[in-house]
Amino acid sequence: MNMAQERMRRWRLILGDACEGKAGQKFVLSQEDRKRDGALAFLYDQDKRGRRGGYGDSAPSVSRWLGDIRTYFPDSLVQVLQQEALERLHLKSLLLDPELLSSIKPDIQLVTQLMALNDVIPEETRTTARQVVRTVVDELMQRLEEPLRSAVTGALDRATHIRRPRHAEIDWNSTIRANLQHWQADYHALVPQKLIGYGRKARRVQREIVLCVDQSGSMAESIVYSSLYGAVMASLPSLTTRIVFFDTEIADMTEYCTDPVDILFGAQLGGGTDINRAVTYCRELIREPRNTIFVLISDLYEGGVEHELLRQAAEMKESGVTMITLLALSDSGAPSYDRELGAKLAALGVPSFACTPDQFPGLMAAAIRKEDVSLWAANQDIAVIPAAQAR
Repeated sequence: MNMAQERMRRWRLILGDACEGKAGQKFVLSQEDRKRDGALAFLYDQDKRGRRGGYGDSAPSVSRWLGDIRTYFPDSLVQVLQQEALERLHLKSLLLDPELLSSIKPDIQLVTQLMALNDVIPEETRTTARQVVRTVVDELMQRLEEPLRSAVTGALDRATHIRRPRHAEIDWNSTIRANLQHWQADYHALVPQKLIGYGRKARRVQREIVLCVDQSGSMAESIVYSSLYGAVMASLPSLTTRIVFFDTEIADMTEYCTDPVDILFGAQLGGGTDINRAVTYCRELIREPRNTIFVLISDLYEGGVEHELLRQAAEMKESGVTMITLLALSDSGAPSYDRELGAKLAALGVPSFACTPDQFPGLMAAAIRKEDVSLWAANQDIAVIPAAQAR
């Protein structure tokens, strides 16, 4: 097939058979392309009277359709088509069918759909739904867990180094690196001028982490990543980690941190937003303000009392809490958020910006080292809401 024919073929699959005749010719599809055309017709032509899909009057069942798209389209497009189907064909109710649910290719968008349907999933389907979510969680954890562990433990190690350690507390790797210039070639020995080690702080909890996560529907992907990272940090003995979900109510998910799947099925997407109430609750959890990192993950569309929220943020900063606002923790690009409230928080010294999951370990490491988080974000080419925009 030459380039012109290939171009015609692609346009025919995009536009459907309604375009035939208008271009002055009829393009004959191969048998495999007719199957592709039928799958696309099933999804996109339900509201058109002038075109019948490739399967004619007997449109395929959804289960068969899901099998077809996995056969005839690449994985990246399969995920797009699944999402389109959920909206265009109103398939949310069909997700309650265990056989159908097990046939769908799991991805993070499907997880957010299951979270949204959590209250209405029947008991006989819940096990299948958890298996689907477990598959996605395990895949994400393989990618995300080790970078966060390494970043956090490395930052904690640097935060607790002491210069007069006892022998059992010497950090030999750091000591050798710090004294390489004192290598004595004649004696084939390194004579350290200073010792670096771990102090007593390394044997107790060093930082308190509070993740305060907005449950509004627009934050669904952020909830998934927050749950995963919350579970990882909860497993580190040097951290005390709490994770709190909120809308107009509060859901403390800390007891479920051993399993991110339990956290996700405890989420209740949708509803209003009362950030001030959530912050009030979280402040009561803080024991050592100067060793606490408070991460508010929200698009900042406050439905509560804004001036009280700002007052609390100012008091937290004054007490020594490191407070950060993440407008999103996701791979989905620039979020919609309340820029004005973000600017007011920036004026109080609370940086507000969106963060991808891959950037989150670096952010936590910078916060643990008590670096300027705004400067860290700028060095990562992350756009931070400037305080100059506050009114």
